[in-house]
Amino acid sequence: MAQPRASGPGTGHLSSIRPDGSRLGIHPSDVRGRFITWRRIVFAVLIAIYAVMPFIRMGGHPAIHLDVAARRFYLFGSTFNAQDFWIVLFLLTTTGFSLLFATAWLGRVWCGWACPQTVFLEGVYRRLERWIDGPRERRLKLAAGPWTPERVLRAVTKHGAFLVVSWLLAHVALAFFVSVKGLGSMVLDGPGGHAVPFTWAMAVTGALYFNFAWFREQLCVVLCPYGRLQSAMQDRDSLLIGYDIARGEPRGRLVKARMALAEAPRQGDCVDCRKCVTACPTGIDIRNGLQMDCIACAQCVDACDEVMGKLGRPKGLIRYDSLNGLEGQPRRVLRPRLLLYGGFLLVSALALTVSLVGRTPFEANLLRFQGLPYFLEGTTVRNQFELHLVNKNPVESTFTVRVDSPVPANVVVPQQQVTLGSLESFRLPLFVTVERGPHVPFVFNVEVTDQVSGQVRRLDARFLGPPGASR
Repeated sequence: MAQPRASGPGTGHLSSIRPDGSRLGIHPSDVRGRFITWRRIVFAVLIAIYAVMPFIRMGGHPAIHLDVAARRFYLFGSTFNAQDFWIVLFLLTTTGFSLLFATAWLGRVWCGWACPQTVFLEGVYRRLERWIDGPRERRLKLAAGPWTPERVLRAVTKHGAFLVVSWLLAHVALAFFVSVKGLGSMVLDGPGGHAVPFTWAMAVTGALYFNFAWFREQLCVVLCPYGRLQSAMQDRDSLLIGYDIARGEPRGRLVKARMALAEAPRQGDCVDCRKCVTACPTGIDIRNGLQMDCIACAQCVDACDEVMGKLGRPKGLIRYDSLNGLEGQPRRVLRPRLLLYGGFLLVSALALTVSLVGRTPFEANLLRFQGLPYFLEGTTVRNQFELHLVNKNPVESTFTVRVDSPVPANVVVPQQQVTLGSLESFRLPLFVTVERGPHVPFVFNVEVTDQVSGQVRRLDARFLGPPGASR
């Protein structure tokens, strides 16, 4: 069986970089097909979620508001503070194992369908570029030609649009940290009164413009480590974009394929039109096999299927399949690697779920005053405590405090009820005095009731003092 001819990565360098190290601009051609249609739908949904989320309010707060300065975090109707940071560990491990599981099962589906780099580049910036500069042939002609007034006008229009989009995306990102209302006030006040947020917004705008206007696929093939790690995550049964060598080789031009000479060698289905290469956003030739540059976007699949359809040949010469499937062998779905990653994902997801479900809507900690553990006043002993309350409800709540002592005690609580706003805290002093006697020391309870959630917490505290008969 003939092997595919080497080009691109087969020459020992990245497909988007020339042998001398200079940048090779990538101008993907427009393709039509089922995968690009579904990808555009997914892109539109993800971009809409990103743009709308800061405006949605849940529990009286934005759906996502990460107030880092005040250490207050509002997520989908729940409130968190710095003491809840340990939950991030389970969130990160769940995300990491999800990526491992998805990669072992579906290959680089994240890169081609949901990664923000792909979503914004293909769903926004390159669409703007196509509207302004035209199809691939015109873009290549403009890039190779002189700086005519038309080219200057198109370049100014295009990069102006890129800057505006980058500015909007940066401000949406800033809204996650300062809220939409806060962002509006900052914009109206001007940069003078909010130097730090303004600097961050401009820095993010510049970074987005640099990335999506020029750096582009280099982020995937040079900076992102995921492409280099995928070989360790995948196996021969992982889903990927592949070329059917047995069916496509030996490739040749269509005119050669139509030769009816009896002595002509068998011709494969690949007519070497290179539409799969020109459609690739990273510039690779998928016929050279699995490559680090491939992001599994399936644009080469749609391009090849369109050609096969016009020629009356079966589609799927380039398709989603596994290495085993491309070689005509059965593909296993359940396998040790997938079960291992799935087990880790399940454990991590359960830990995250338990930590979120078991999280109380308020914090109540009973601390002893610093200094002497107890005070003697004649025949009595006094202990001093401090009750630290934190309201984690998304709304204002009132907390009722009640002390239950197994022995007669004089309890002084300045406030039996404390009203706190969301994520507000309060320190309530508490004084307990008892007669000296053999019952000292003993354990008593402080009961805190949250009026919003109805939950009750009982805190045990040990009353200290010198034992002995009462006097």
